[in-house]
Amino acid sequence: MKTVQISLNSIDKVKSFVNDLTKFDTDFDLVSGRYVIDAKSIMGIFSLDLSKPIDLNIHESPEMDKIMETLAPYIIG
Repeated sequence: MKTVQISLNSIDKVKSFVNDLTKFDTDFDLVSGRYVIDAKSIMGIFSLDLSKPIDLNIHESPEMDKIMETLAPYIIG
């Protein structure tokens, strides 16, 4: 599993993030404090505090390079 920090600070960014993730047949989890939600759930994402960076756990995938490329606009640092 790979973990990266992402920022989803606007509604449009959340929508495009979920659309990008649904292209992959891999599990993604967002971790904010003690909450862990499915990153493909737009309702779940809106239940988090989006003013702070969120950890994204990417489960093992043969498409990891393509996933990282797709997620580049959201990754912090």
